[in-house]
Order: sequence, then structure tokens, then C-alpha cells
Amino acid sequence: MPLEIERKFLVKGEYKHLASKSYRIAQGYLSTASGRTVRVRIKGDKGYLTIKGRRSESGLSRYEWEKEIPVDEARELLSLCKPTIIDKTRYEVIFEGQTFEVDEFYGENEGLTVAELEMESEDTIYSKPDWLGEEVTQQKCYNNSFLSKQPFTKWEQ
Repeated sequence: MPLEIERKFLVKGEYKHLASKSYRIAQGYLSTASGRTVRVRIKGDKGYLTIKGRRSESGLSRYEWEKEIPVDEARELLSLCKPTIIDKTRYEVIFEGQTFEVDEFYGENEGLTVAELEMESEDTIYSKPDWLGEEVTQQKCYNNSFLSKQPFTKWEQ
């Protein structure tokens, strides 16, 4: 079973000049039922359909199945998605041999920047660059599926 293991952090400093790649992402959710999500994503010029399962007790890992689909079909499926389509730029930043995926959000999630680090196991040792802030792995409000229903700009600050 494919497993996604990741940590998530708020970003507090400048990182863009360190990025090796960046691309625009549009994604929406066909389902955000308890314990599973079905996501459609356009990343650059490619489309993807992803199913994610319930998180482990630690909050670090969960089942993830993803398949590339034709980008035209992904565009059609996005029109069926829940209210808010997530719009963001993803920057890939390599730090001490590990790739952090930094998402800068737009639209109703403007002002939010989150970094994710995918790991081989929950016990993976990692180094934390200076531009990473608070770890928010276990805070569901920073999940993209949550942001599609309750955008960041509508939170009480």
C-alpha cells in the first residue's frame, strides 16, 4: 500500500531564491469525507487524481494513491469540485539533501505559506532550515482539503 509520510511547517523567512524548481498548482476536492479525500490536481501541464486515507495516530502518515490523468480531464473534474479551488505556486527547496515543498497560496488562501517535507519513515531525522517556522503537521486547518472549505482569509486572525 502506498504511504505518504510528511511533516508540515509554516514558513517564516525567505526561501524563493533557494528554490530549484517552481510550478503553479490548481487543485480541488471531489470528496472530503471523514478519513478520506479524493483530489484533482493540475500541476504545470499535467493532471492527477489522488485518493488519500485517514492519518495515523501520529498524524505523520496516511495511505496515498495517485495517478496521472489527461490535463483536459483534470480541468473537467475541477469543475465538479467543492467550493474553493486551491491556487498556489509550489517551490522545491533542497536543504541538506532533503526536498522541502513550499506552497505559496493565492485567492482566498492568500497570505498563507506552508512547507512540507516527505520522509521515508516517521523516524527520519531531518534538518530544519532557518526559514521554517512552527510545525503544524497535526493541525488539520492547514490541510489543503480544509482550506478548500474554510479558506485562510476567512479565519479569525
